[in-house]
Amino acid sequence: MKIFLTFALLVATLSSAFAAPKASYTIGLVAKSQGNPVFQAARVGAEQAAKDLGAKYDIAIKIDWRTPNEEDAQKQADAIEQLVNAGANGIAVSCSDANKLTDAINSAVKNGVPVATFDSDAPASKRFVTFGVDDLKCGEQVMDELAKIMRGKGVVAILAGNQTAPNLQKRVQGVRLAAKKYPGISIIETYYHKETPQDAAAKVEQVMQAYPQITGWAMIGGWPLFTDHALKWEPGTVKCVAVDALPPELAYLRSGHVQLLLAQQCYEWGYRSTEHLINKIHLKKDPTSVKDVSPLVPVTKANVDAFAKNWEKWLPK
Repeated sequence: MKIFLTFALLVATLSSAFAAPKASYTIGLVAKSQGNPVFQAARVGAEQAAKDLGAKYDIAIKIDWRTPNEEDAQKQADAIEQLVNAGANGIAVSCSDANKLTDAINSAVKNGVPVATFDSDAPASKRFVTFGVDDLKCGEQVMDELAKIMRGKGVVAILAGNQTAPNLQKRVQGVRLAAKKYPGISIIETYYHKETPQDAAAKVEQVMQAYPQITGWAMIGGWPLFTDHALKWEPGTVKCVAVDALPPELAYLRSGHVQLLLAQQCYEWGYRSTEHLINKIHLKKDPTSVKDVSPLVPVTKANVDAFAKNWEKWLPK
């Protein structure tokens, strides 16, 4: 009996020594900025996908987060190059400036590293898939919803973030396109700003002082709503529809300063990008379409508390 057990142990030891090592992959994740909660949620999504898919396919997946502290397309391009040099198997990036990132993406692909984009695309690059909202339709939806709330009349300003971001340019285009359907609504101007809550809030305040006749804001990103007391008007006097529904923004719905938030699926940015990359690298499977469109989720005063529960998962304490 003792000899048999020793032999069995020896066989087990030898078979584990010669067993094929578990396949392991490193996915580089390059978002726009460290501090923005939408990208923190994308990181949590990517980490969760790494766990889920690792268990599903019996592989090891590591997420290598290489995101600049603040928006900087050159730093993103450098991060892509560093990831390729470090042996990453795939990269997901949200592009701050498509022009600056196209070469870096193409160089990665040329070196055999597939690249997916999320949130903000580089359409002229060799990325194999892009996941996010249809930005033109997103802008149209912001304007349509705002026009409905304003009952088809009033003066609107567009808050538009970073002027070089291709996703935001498309959204502005969408707002202006949809506005043509409403003869009673005039657009005063599009306002760009640095994408920090303070800069965005200062821009809104400055514009409201210059043009007190504004009765509606089409915010194609929710930047000023990431800080407290950013909207100085009495609730309901100026109507506002904004993209994103982060925890600080939800307070503006509850107070009545904002009538509607259109939530992007930012947790899914990380989750789906990781899924697309593992499909391509591990399963050798391409997506059915280059564009993987994620719909916006409307959040109002009526469903704000239910929606808020998502953030307990997306941004764990």
